[in-house]
Parts: sequence; C-alpha cells; structure tokens
Amino acid sequence: MGMTIRAAFPAWSEQARRLRDAVAALTDEQLAIVPGPGRWPLWATIGHLACQRVFWLCDFAGEPGAAETPYPNAAFNCPGDDDLEHVLDARQLVEGLDASLAIVKRCLDTWTPASLAQVITHPEWGDGRSHTRGFVIGRVYAHDIAHIAELNEAFTAAGLPLIDIWG
Repeated sequence: MGMTIRAAFPAWSEQARRLRDAVAALTDEQLAIVPGPGRWPLWATIGHLACQRVFWLCDFAGEPGAAETPYPNAAFNCPGDDDLEHVLDARQLVEGLDASLAIVKRCLDTWTPASLAQVITHPEWGDGRSHTRGFVIGRVYAHDIAHIAELNEAFTAAGLPLIDIWG
C-alpha cells in the first residue's frame, strides 16, 4: 500500500475527539444558544459541520458512507443550511460527528498524495463546479476548524469550557 495523506493532517482526529467530547457534555439549553443575530443555534452549527463532511466527501468526491450517517441526503438536507426545525440533541450530534469522521478517516487512510491532483467535476449540477481532491480535503479540514472557532466564540460568551484544538 502506498503513502496516504494521513500524515498531512496529524491533529485532525484529536481535534475531532475534543469537539465530540465538548458536544457530548452540552445540555439542550446550551445547544439552543444563538450566538448573535443572523446566526444559527449551536446545535445547527455542529450538525452543519458534520453534514458538510458528508456532502464534500461523499456527494461531491464520491466516497461511500453517506448512508451510514444521519445525513444520507447531505446535498439537500443539512442542519442549519436546510433545516432549522428538527432540533438535534447532544447524542444525535455526537452520532453525526462520529459517523462523518469515519468517512474523513477513511479518506485520510486511502487517498494518496498523487490522488489529490484528481479533478472532480459535476456538470449535472449546472454550475460547472470543479475542484481537486486536494481542495476538497483541505476545505473539509478548514471548515471543521472554522466552525470550532465559531463554537469557541459562543462558548466564551456563555462561560463554557473551550475546545482546545491545539492541545
């Protein structure tokens, strides 16, 4: 088996574990916090983070596993983006984080540096969207970190413990 891209993302699994542990400790009241005008409740931000992993890696990049997550239709039905009515609790969010991280880990363990140059296009979507696998995995990682930072901002305002992504 050739070299995989896992070494390029050495902290991702630990950062994801810390996010998961923080989410598991949140109450329904804390998950309902809306950090500001025009922002989603925390549960929706967390659900969106997990669902977008599925969208980019499964729907866009063609990896298997969407059916084993709470987001089998990630392109059209993600918390926050498409659904603010079906409130998710900590258990449901942890399930989504775990299931979507399994897809991330499989990509880290099977994609190779050479495969990152592969261009993925979806002309059937009508927008001419085209990205490399490298863009996709980098975007998913950056998206995780961006939303963890957003959660930390809300946690600070609410007096909750922060998710330490740097350890």
